[in-house]
This record gives sequence, C-alpha cells and structure tokens, in this order.
Amino acid sequence: MDRERGESEDNLDYSVANVEKALHQLYYDPNIDNKNLAQKWLMQAQVSPQAWQFSWALLSPNKVPEIQYFGASALHIKISRYWNDIPSDQYETLKSQLFNQIACFASGSKIVLTRLCVALASLALNMMPERWPNAVGDMVKMFQTESSDVDGKARCMALLELLTVLPEEFQTSRLPQYRKGEVRNALAQESGAVFPLLQQLLQTDSPVFISQKALKCFSSWVQLDVPLLDCECLMQASFTSLQNAELFDTAVEALVNAISQPDAQRFLAILLNLADSAAIREMGEHRYVNTLLKLIPQVLQLQEQLRQAVQNGDMETSHGICRIAVALGENHSRALLEQVEHWQTFLALVNMIMFCTGIPGHYPVNETTSSLTLTFWYTLQDDIMSFEAEKQVVYLQVYRPVYFQLVDVLLHKAQFPSDEEYSSWSSDEKEQFRIYRVDISDTLMYVYEMLGAELLSNLYDKLGRLLTNTEQPTSWQHIEACLYGFQSIAETNDVNYSDVIPGLIGLIPRINISNVQLADTVMFTIGALAEWLADHPVMINSVLPLVLHALGNPELSISSVSTLKKICRECKYDLPPYAANIVAVSQEVLMKQIHKTSQCMWLMQALGFLLSALQVEEILRNLHSLISPYIQQLEKLADEPPNPSNKLAIIHILGLLSNLFTTLDISHHDDEPEGTEAKKKPTLQGPNPVVVVLQQVFQLIQKVLSKWLNDAQVVEAVCAIFEKSVKTLLDDFAPMIPQLSEMLGQMYSTIPQASALELTRQLVHIFANDPTHFVPVKALFLLVTSVTLSIFQQGPRDHPDIVDSFMQLLAQALKRKPDLFLAENCDVKALFQCGVISLKFPEAPTVKATCAFFTELLPRCREIQPIGLVVHENGKLLLQATLEAIGGQAPRSLMDHFAEILFALNKHCVTYLSVWLKEVMQQQNFPSSRLTQVQKETFSQQILRDRVNKRRVKDIVKEFTLLCRGLHGTEYAAEY
Repeated sequence: MDRERGESEDNLDYSVANVEKALHQLYYDPNIDNKNLAQKWLMQAQVSPQAWQFSWALLSPNKVPEIQYFGASALHIKISRYWNDIPSDQYETLKSQLFNQIACFASGSKIVLTRLCVALASLALNMMPERWPNAVGDMVKMFQTESSDVDGKARCMALLELLTVLPEEFQTSRLPQYRKGEVRNALAQESGAVFPLLQQLLQTDSPVFISQKALKCFSSWVQLDVPLLDCECLMQASFTSLQNAELFDTAVEALVNAISQPDAQRFLAILLNLADSAAIREMGEHRYVNTLLKLIPQVLQLQEQLRQAVQNGDMETSHGICRIAVALGENHSRALLEQVEHWQTFLALVNMIMFCTGIPGHYPVNETTSSLTLTFWYTLQDDIMSFEAEKQVVYLQVYRPVYFQLVDVLLHKAQFPSDEEYSSWSSDEKEQFRIYRVDISDTLMYVYEMLGAELLSNLYDKLGRLLTNTEQPTSWQHIEACLYGFQSIAETNDVNYSDVIPGLIGLIPRINISNVQLADTVMFTIGALAEWLADHPVMINSVLPLVLHALGNPELSISSVSTLKKICRECKYDLPPYAANIVAVSQEVLMKQIHKTSQCMWLMQALGFLLSALQVEEILRNLHSLISPYIQQLEKLADEPPNPSNKLAIIHILGLLSNLFTTLDISHHDDEPEGTEAKKKPTLQGPNPVVVVLQQVFQLIQKVLSKWLNDAQVVEAVCAIFEKSVKTLLDDFAPMIPQLSEMLGQMYSTIPQASALELTRQLVHIFANDPTHFVPVKALFLLVTSVTLSIFQQGPRDHPDIVDSFMQLLAQALKRKPDLFLAENCDVKALFQCGVISLKFPEAPTVKATCAFFTELLPRCREIQPIGLVVHENGKLLLQATLEAIGGQAPRSLMDHFAEILFALNKHCVTYLSVWLKEVMQQQNFPSSRLTQVQKETFSQQILRDRVNKRRVKDIVKEFTLLCRGLHGTEYAAEY
C-alpha cells in the first residue's frame, strides 16, 4: 500500500500551474468536495520534492497574496520537517534567498512576510549554534544595513517580525530534545543582540506600530532562558507604555510574560547551585531580589490608574493592571516574603491584590478581574505555611488578619445580585457565576486550613447577627453567602469538633426562606453536615422537616434530593423513628413526578439506605407500599403493544428498582462507622427482602422482556436490576441463581446483547466457585459461549460491544473457575481463534479485553489440558497477530497490553515461542517493511531473554513499535 502511494505521488505533476489551479479551487470553488480534494492535493504538494522548485516561483511579485502565502508555507514545511534532506552545501544559498525574499516582502503582504520570517527562523534554529553561531546578531546587522529598495520603517518592522517569530518557532519546533537545550542556550545568549535594539525603539519617539511590535518581540523573548534581571530596562519601558492606551494591552502581555516566566526563579536556583563561592551566590541572590524589589513600587504606582479604571467601568484596564500585580505576587511570593525588612512593601502589594479580589460589581457582568486573584491566595498561604514553625508564627501575625479580611471579601463577591438583576442575566452569565462561586468555595475551604476554628466562629457570629438584627432588615443575599461559606468548609473538612455547629443547626430553622437560591444553599449546607448529624443524632429532627418540605419543590430538586440521600447514607441507623414519614413524603413526590429522572434515581438510592437499617418485616412492608404502584404500572405496560412512550416508562420503572436495590443492603456493613455496633440492626431470618421482591416480580419482568427483547436499552435496564442486586447482596442473592440463569440463557439465545454477558460475568465472578450453584452457572456459561461462537462464524465485526463483553467474561471465567474450560462442549480452540480475531478489532476497549483474556489463558497451559493443546497448535497465530499489532496495525497506546501477551507466552510457553519467533520473523516485510533482519533478531533475543521483568518487556515492545512505524528517534518517540 505504501509502495502504491509512493508511486502515485511520483506520478503527480506538482507544477506551478497545477498548484495555482488547485489554490484557485480551494479558495473559490463552491463545491465542498472539490475544496477538500484540492486541500488534500496541496498538502501532498507541500511535502513533495518539487516543492523546492514551485515555492520560489509562487513568491513572484506578480502573484496574488494567497499564492505567495502557499509558497512561503511550503518553504517552511520543507525546512522544519525535512531538514535532513537538505544538503549542507546549500544552507548558505537558502539563507541568502530567504533574506532576499523577506527584504522584498518588507513593504508587501504582511501574512507572506510573517511566513517567510518563520521559514528563516526554522532555518536558523536548525543551523544554530555550530553552523550559524551569531544568527541573531547577523539578522540585526542585515536589516540595519541601508537599502535603497526598502525604507527604514519597513526594514525595522521586518526585522522585528523575524525576531518575534524566532522564539515562537523554537517553542513549537521539532528539534530533538538534546538539540533543544543547545539552541535554547544559544538564543538566550543572543538576547544581548536583541534587547538593546528594543530598548532604543521603546525609548525614542518611535511610531506606535513600531513600539507595539517591539513590545511583542520582548514578550516573545522573555519566554526563553532570559534572567529577570536582564529584563529590567525593557520592563521599565513596558511600565511607561502602560500610559499609552494603544500600547496598553501589548505592554501588559510583555510584563506578565516577563514576570511569570518560570526561568526567572530557575535562573536564580541555577546561579546559586553553580556559583563557586558563597560571595558569588550571595551576589546573585541579591541582584535577583533587588530586581523584584524595584518592580513592586512600579506596580504600586499603577493603583491610581486602577482606581480610575474601576470608577469609569474600564474593565480592560483594570483587568490588565490586576494581571501584572497577580503575576508578581504569585510567581515571587516566597522570595518577597523572605525580605523581612521590606515586609511593608510586600504587604502593600498584597493589599493591592486584595483590592482586585474585591473589585466592585458582580462577576462576570460588571467585572472579570477578581477571578484572576484566587490562585495568588493559595500560593501565598502555601509559602507562609512552608516556613519553619518559628518563622511561621511571625508571618501569621501579619497575614491571619489579611486572610480574615479575604473571607469577608470573598463572601461579599459570592453574593447573588438582586432578583431583578439576576433574572436579566443570560444563561451563560449565570453559569460563569456558578463556576466563580465554586472557585470561591474552593478558596474558602483552603483558607480554613490556615484560620481553623476561629473562621467557623466568625461565620457563626456573622450569621447570628444577620438573623437577629431587628433594627435593619437583612437581605437574603447576605444570609445565603454566609451559609455558603459554612457549606464550603463543611463539605470537605472535618468540622465534628467545632462547638459552633450545634448553634448553626439551631439557626437554620430561623431562616426565612423566600428565595430559591437561599433554599438551595440551606439544603446543601445541611447535606454538608450529614456526617456531623450522624455523630449528633439528637439534632436530626431540627433539619429533617426542612429537607422533606423542600422535596416537594421542583426548583429545589437537586439540592433537596442529594441532601436527603446524604442524611440517609450517613445517619441510617438513627432514622428508623422518621422512616415512615420519609417514605411517605418520598412516595408522594415520586408519584407526582415533579423530579427529573436522575433525581428520582437518587431518591430511590436514599430510600435504599434508609430501609437497610430497619427490621426485615418493616423493610418488606415499606417495599410493598413503595413499589406496588410501579409494579401495577409495569403490569399494565407489559400488556400493551410496544411504543416509544411505553419504552421510556418501562426503563424509568426498572431504573427506580435498580437504584433502590443498589443501596438496600442489610447484610454487609463495610461502610459502617466505628461505634455503631450497639445500634439496632436488622436481623435476617429467611430470604433477603430484595430477593423476595425480585422473586415476586420475576414473571412480570419475563413478560416485559418477551415483548422488548430486541430493544437493547430495555434489556440493559432489566439486566441492571439483577447486576446491581447481585453486587450488593453477594451470597444472599443465591436463591435467584437458577431462574435468573435460565432467563439469561433464553434472552441471549434469542437476541444476544452485551448487557446479558455483563450480568453472566458477575454471576461467574461471585458464584462459579460455589458447589451449590456451579451447575446453573456452568450451563449458562456454556450456552452464551456457544451462542457467541455462532456470532463469530457469521461475522462479529458489527458487534464490538458483544465481543468486548465476551472477552471479559472469558477472562473472568479463567480467573475464577478455569475448570469451566474442561467441559466437553467447551470448544477451547474456537474460543482461542475468536480471541485472535478480536485482537484485530479497531476498538481499543475490545482489544484490551482480548489481551486480558490471553494473559489469563496462557498461564493455564499446564493445568488445563485442552488449553495446553490449543496453544501448542495455534499459538503461532496468536504471536503473529500480536506482532502485526505491534508492527503498526494497532494504536501505540495499546502496546503495553500486547507486551503482556508476549510476556505470558515467554513465561509459560518459552520452548514454543523461540521456534515461532524464528519462523514468523523470517517472513519478508513482517511485521513491518521498515525493519532489517538484524533488528528483528535483536528484538526476538531481547524478548526471549526477559522472563521475569515485565516492565522491561514493555519498554522493549515500545522501542520496537517505534522502529516498525519509522518513528524511532523522532519527537514523537520523545513524547511516547
């Protein structure tokens, strides 16, 4: 196939005329298919050998910019991707030609000029530092030389464009890793040829467009290994440029890049590590810190401009100044904190950032700045808490009050706007505000680690004052924000020790809930305190009525249902006195269908937790009242002819039952907290209540299946009931095994579906080793195996989900009960061949499952005779399929899985493997035409040598697949 493609490309006529014709088709042909064909052809043209000829011709001055641009792009592609194809004696000629073309386009099309600059930049990067040691200096000299054809401003802009794209091209270049380090160092050293030029342009009365280009160039260069202290003069010029509205955005970008570059800190570390003496190290640190200390006053001087921008509603200016302040604080807080004698200077910067955090207006409608500051507060806290204990005490004296102020500011920013204003917001603005509040919540949670119990006390006092202030009415927004603070902390931190939570629980019923947002936050706050309620069950009655009342409000669907679920999960052993009421209210809202499907499922899970803690008789009584209406509805639906409406209703009812049985667990208490042993637990006499219910509805489910057996979603919903039940009940599910195995067999025999195989896998996993249930499980396993083999005979390609689930089932059977493969009617050879076929599927999950099957099967060669015979006779086919995949037929992301097969073959079939490897590697162009015979033999020897180190085998396979694909030694290999 590759040979044919190569021949067809050689025959294509990539002439100038044909390229121009294809470009015209790409830009102007209205037919999308023609455009796509033209684009594909042009992409081939760009990488063809003829590109060297037509590129220069396309740059002719009489061509339109679109054609010239393609010519310049083709040159860049040839230089950047196919550098090794260029003879070294042509480097200088190519360099000279590119310089000439850039000079020609200096006053021409800007997009073509940029592309030519990128091409020359790529050439420079490939030649530096050996073949072009002073590349940047040469570029500057070349364009500073007077030329009669090009005016000074055009030459200056062309030079700046070239100098700007050079570091950008480096960042995206395909240079090998070792070369990247060399070139980066060479570029950093050559900044000495660039920065003085930029300084000169920024400090003189240059036209705005030149100053803007100079700032962009500076912004590009600082992202290389340029020490912060070398940027001082240009940063000063950038600060000055902030006063010019036309230069403001570019100056901000330059300053943020200069301050934020990771190498600003890394340079200091390198300097200190490499310095020969303590004096030199001290001098280096002093220069770095000195530069930082000079920056702070310059940033602080922007405060007046910031206040004016806020006052005038100039969001762009306030946003830009905030970015600069945050960049300085966030990237250098540790170094600035250590300058104890300058603590007031740094505190002034911190307060400026605090102003940015609390900037007036509602995010994101009136301002978009405050969100930028949140990561700074994380960084500052981390740096403070990382000091040794004695220093930490000193810093906390200064910064604890700052963080308490931060909490007040964040709670203010988290407040909802007025109802009228909020209703005018778009759905996108509301979503952005929701995400912003989540970010504030995360920040408050983190700040709690520093401020501890005192923060909770402050929040409690604030909430108490808001709720008891009779003189001045309090808006619901203030109360909601304060509660949101509690919720943020309680959701992820252990607040069980706190002495203010009882007071908070007592205050919650006093809140006048007149608003959906406030009601939501009340619900989520109660949910966040569910673990605390489990330790203080006497307080449950204070909040449970609120939750049950909220269940009836569809606007509070998510918050009320999730909170009830948390309470039922955490406090289930204390809920029996409230069980009847909870079930009654839940039943009512379920019957009214006021909640969406997902919330109905959560509610059923909540009821499952609740019922788990009751006595068996009560469980059965509640189950009967709870699910009887659904059973009656299901009976009615089972009698009706199938239609889309009925299908949704059936799936909904089956889903409700599945979710109820997922959490209704009366026998297993792995999630039980310590100290619950004395609490009253249900005693099980007779079958499990879930099994009782399943047996009662079993015939009904069969009836539903008889009409919907060809619908994958209904079958999946039926299987989900049993699968979730068996996972929860484990051994208690045993009474259902005979009838369920029979039903599953009938289902799968009629219309095979993946969900039936998944359920069979669960039964094999749990019951295959149980002598009592081995017979029905074995019969089911053999039946689904036989049916699936017939699918493979007919062509399995259209059923990747079935193949995936089948391979998982086989792997599970080998793991749990290999004796299943000893059965007379188990065709091990056919299963093996199915596995080999499945290895070649394009779907990654299917291939992974198949590899897992073989890695379970191969270790059984000795103990299971039929497996040993099949591997002996057909193992070479498996090896061939595995090597084909490694050779390029399968994605590289799957190579570890194929390596597992080779490792298992070598460990358990080493005698066969050595023979098979020799035989298959003799085939020409196998597993790839790119391999030499020596490389194939080396790989075979490496594989056979490593029978213990699986990690090593995986590395060998990774190296080999790169060789097979022609990627060894490329940038792709470095990323692999």
